Amino acid sequence: MTVDPQLDPEIIREFVIASHFNLEKVKSMLSERPALLMAQHQWGENDFEDGLGAASHVGNRPIAEFFLEQGVPLSVCAAAMLGRTADVAAFIQADPSQANAQGAHRIPILFHAALSGDTALTTLLRDAGCKEGYDSAIHAAIMYGHADMVDWLLHNGARDLQVLNYEGKTPLQKAIELNQPAIIDLLRARGAVE
Repeated sequence: MTVDPQLDPEIIREFVIASHFNLEKVKSMLSERPALLMAQHQWGENDFEDGLGAASHVGNRPIAEFFLEQGVPLSVCAAAMLGRTADVAAFIQADPSQANAQGAHRIPILFHAALSGDTALTTLLRDAGCKEGYDSAIHAAIMYGHADMVDWLLHNGARDLQVLNYEGKTPLQKAIELNQPAIIDLLRARGAVE
């Protein structure tokens, strides 16, 4: 990908950070520097993140949809987060390895799909050979209170109920913090402890 050499890496970093949760800042920065639309920040070796990737792995639909409206190409992980099952199926049909795709920070596609809450989509991924991300995807489902998704994950491959999120919290700790009784019950029924 070619990026405008005039773009300061710190400006790109600021834009990508804003792309997680701050749509107004994204719009403002883009109005001043349109080249940011396709810019990527490099967090580390082989860890690149653009605005759409940032919005996708936190489940920010409005920002992801804004990027798509601006002409950013749809990625399989963004399609998964948005619950666009037909698009995910098309990506996999074109390239079966997309069933185990990774987004920004190497976050598995199953995590993105769990953000959507659509168990038909996660079933499609499983049936297409998705092997990665079942444990961490529980955290994605908890972020948006998707009890049905937590249940699906527990019955389809999630095993480590002590897996930590980016805050260093277990699924049960996060569900308690967010006051999600149905998810708490599901996790405790599987043996999760605080």
